Amino acid sequence: MTPVILTVLIILILTVVMIVFELVRIEVTALLCMLALGWTGVLTTQEALSGFSSNAVIAMMGVMILGQGIAKTGIMNRFSQAILKKVGTNKSRVIGLMSLSVGMLSGLIQNIGAATLFLPSVLNISRRGKIPPSALIMPIGFAAILGGTLSMVGSGPLILINDLLRNAGLAPYGLFSVTPVGMLLLLSGIGFFLLFGTFVLPNSSPQSPLVSEQEKLVAALHLPHHIWHYAISQNSALIGQTAEQSGVWDKFNLHILGLARGQNVEYAPWRETRFEVGQELALLGKQEDVEKFALVNSLMLQGQDNPFTDLHDSDRAGFAEVIIPPRSELVGQTIRKFALRKRYAVEPVMLFSMGEEIRGDFSNHQILPGNTIIVHGLWEKISDLKADTDFVVVTPFVVRKKEQDKVWAASLCFLGAIGLALAGAPISMAFFTGAIAMVLVRVITIQEAFQAIEWKVVFLIAGLIPLGIAMQKSGAAALLAERVMMLAQGGHPILIVLTVAALSTLFSMFMSNVGAIVVLAPLVMSMATIGGLDPRPMALLAAVCAANSFILPTHQVNALLMSAGGYRNADYIKAGSGMTLLFLLVAVSVFYLFYL
Repeated sequence: MTPVILTVLIILILTVVMIVFELVRIEVTALLCMLALGWTGVLTTQEALSGFSSNAVIAMMGVMILGQGIAKTGIMNRFSQAILKKVGTNKSRVIGLMSLSVGMLSGLIQNIGAATLFLPSVLNISRRGKIPPSALIMPIGFAAILGGTLSMVGSGPLILINDLLRNAGLAPYGLFSVTPVGMLLLLSGIGFFLLFGTFVLPNSSPQSPLVSEQEKLVAALHLPHHIWHYAISQNSALIGQTAEQSGVWDKFNLHILGLARGQNVEYAPWRETRFEVGQELALLGKQEDVEKFALVNSLMLQGQDNPFTDLHDSDRAGFAEVIIPPRSELVGQTIRKFALRKRYAVEPVMLFSMGEEIRGDFSNHQILPGNTIIVHGLWEKISDLKADTDFVVVTPFVVRKKEQDKVWAASLCFLGAIGLALAGAPISMAFFTGAIAMVLVRVITIQEAFQAIEWKVVFLIAGLIPLGIAMQKSGAAALLAERVMMLAQGGHPILIVLTVAALSTLFSMFMSNVGAIVVLAPLVMSMATIGGLDPRPMALLAAVCAANSFILPTHQVNALLMSAGGYRNADYIKAGSGMTLLFLLVAVSVFYLFYL
């Protein structure tokens, strides 16, 4: 063993220990590893820093930007709503359908891209369905990794293995040659979490992100939060009346959040707005008050198919606390005289004045400096309040405007990137081209593109890539592989198959899966020849098992989802250990029985 190999192995062991025991943040560990390889002279400065210009990092940045563009158009939000409508809030059904969807998509695009695209929908479903994000994100992330084994373009190792086979004078595999084993792996992974997810996934903590600012505000002030939908019938007493004449505020203690004719919605209609037959109302208040108002006015209850979807989307609408500063134009006036609804299209729901809590109709109450008004409306309308010096909006929110007119542009950019990758273009070039195309066609701004990049993940992967280079350059990887493979020579063929699968799994944990297959492929094919086995399927097995990277969050998908799910390294060890063993069992069995 040369001094260089010994140095690399020491750095490898220290890196693994720091990752497993979380001595420092994982991305800091990766950067320390990178610097250690440079300062010890194992790698040149250019080699040590090469991770920042690697195809994997550039591709990852590209798909993050593409994912932001797709999310901005609302495509994935509509997908999550369709999932909830189909499976409700049943956790097992959500995990099953979402995992299958992201897994199938991973068969055509890089798994990091599929995970990035689905993450907003997963978080949306978590929030709407009151399911802990930790119960959803890891299963979907693992499904994205497993889905990469569905086709020969689903992951870097599978793309690379055909080139390595050609270089060895062997025939390459077809696009879907690996699909049978990939499908079994994906279904097995989904089944693993459906059966054992309760035991291997962490419980949501009291500080879970499930409790949003909106939920805290609703709970603290006991605000009504259910929105009811009614249509005005031909016999309704409301026809021809104004909102104020209806007594909806003072007599029934209700609030009209929206008034619609067809798909045209008027939010927080003005008090002088007149009702017409066929209009639909979005009412906020207690059930008994709503039912009384509907009975008196002959209103017809409507189902979920209504034009008020934005009001139910917490990313689009909600409650906000608004403080009236001393110099506000509203001071000394009433809401009626100021025409708050007419000016800003927000509905005043509650007023705090001089220590008094006022609900119902407070339109004639004189507004004083320091009064707080609770309003409900679209965030883009509330942002107009925030921009006005007459108000101080203290509730945090983010305006996410739907870019309906950009749906096709975003879709074409995304599909174009996939098409380039399928046509043989480098993954990094294909996805980064699609990302820049989204900026050029103004789906997103360049500032939004920068904000979409998860820099923690970038530094993690860029810091660990040089370790793979050092393993190959120093000969440490070849030495370890040869020593382990010597143990399997002369044994039963299934022992050779298991050794190849285990080696590929082990290497992919601590170095890039592409680097692992580059090192292992020649050794695996030689080992197969010595053992009297066909080298082609053995090389394919090594490429498939390079995806068996679940125990540590070193895989780019796991690194991306780690913070979103609130996971620790110990959580990946707990759930990933079982998944790793299941992966080995399925892969070894299928290859031994059907591929060799």
